[in-house]
Amino acid sequence: MMDRADKDLAFMLQYENVAWYERGEVRILDRRVYPRRVEFVTCRTHGEVAQALRDMVTQSTGPFTAAAMGMALAAYECRGKTASEQMTYLKQAADTISHARPTTVGRMQRITGGCLAYAEKALAEGIGDLAEGIRDYTVATNNRRYNKVGKMAEYLVDLFPDNGTVMTQCFAETIVGMMLRECRRRGKSIRLFCPETRPFFQGARLTATVCRDMGFDVTVITDNMPAYVMQREKVDVFTCAADAICCDGYVANKVGTLQIAIAAKYMGIPAFITGIPDSGHPTHDSVHIELRNPAETLEAMGVKTAADGVKGYYPAFDLTPPSLISGIVTDLGIYSPYDLKRYLAVSDLGPYEMVI
Repeated sequence: MMDRADKDLAFMLQYENVAWYERGEVRILDRRVYPRRVEFVTCRTHGEVAQALRDMVTQSTGPFTAAAMGMALAAYECRGKTASEQMTYLKQAADTISHARPTTVGRMQRITGGCLAYAEKALAEGIGDLAEGIRDYTVATNNRRYNKVGKMAEYLVDLFPDNGTVMTQCFAETIVGMMLRECRRRGKSIRLFCPETRPFFQGARLTATVCRDMGFDVTVITDNMPAYVMQREKVDVFTCAADAICCDGYVANKVGTLQIAIAAKYMGIPAFITGIPDSGHPTHDSVHIELRNPAETLEAMGVKTAADGVKGYYPAFDLTPPSLISGIVTDLGIYSPYDLKRYLAVSDLGPYEMVI
């Protein structure tokens, strides 16, 4: 058994509790109801995995692990076919899974592409159970990703003053756990403010739960409170991850990131974004902003909050310009958002890897 980079992280950051393939099924932690209920959605076909991704069963970087586990399930589905037929089936599955959500197609294609490359090699070499092999490949890939994020955490925590106050946005998944583990390793105490992140409340339910589980002082605020809290509570740093960091310095992240960055700039509070510049997005014009079901803004956790006949509007992401960003925190250090091509020139990031 290989060493696991998720050691000592919170429950929902453990690999098995993100998404896991075993014996012809993929189990995905249902983040729509966590932590009030700990439930898993069980998928028995890769199509069901793609549907779970569309339905927001998992969010942040959870979909990337789920996609890879969905490829393991696809390998199980076609296990009786010839090697050539299996590869054809897996390529079709990769297309279905990678296109489950429009904003992340490029990254999903890298993940499913890595699974395809592994499968082709495994079939050529006659390696045993292909489905379990893809699962183990995914664990190894997650280990590399978590370890790279651990490097980011070291640079990020350098920016936190002792007894500092940090504001987050949405759920930055791995970097949240890694930065808290790094704070704990150094004996550095921080308190955190987490905007709730409607309509799925990822900040309130996911980020805040990870912070609590790892023993940190955490407070949830509503999405219209960041400017007041920055001013009143003397926030030292605003930080979040990104769904895409474009090479022109724009950051696509959960809607609401832009308004927090504007408030931080006005208040003189640095805004640091963690992640890897994405060569697939040379400019921000290449980012497709997903417009989700507007009805989701008219309710809260399944309870209708608006009158019948009222319209909703739900862009899932927004774009924050480089003028509002103090630095991009990568595994190789902190870069100016105006100088991201320099990172790509020296990075050893493989063609099928992505990091958040």
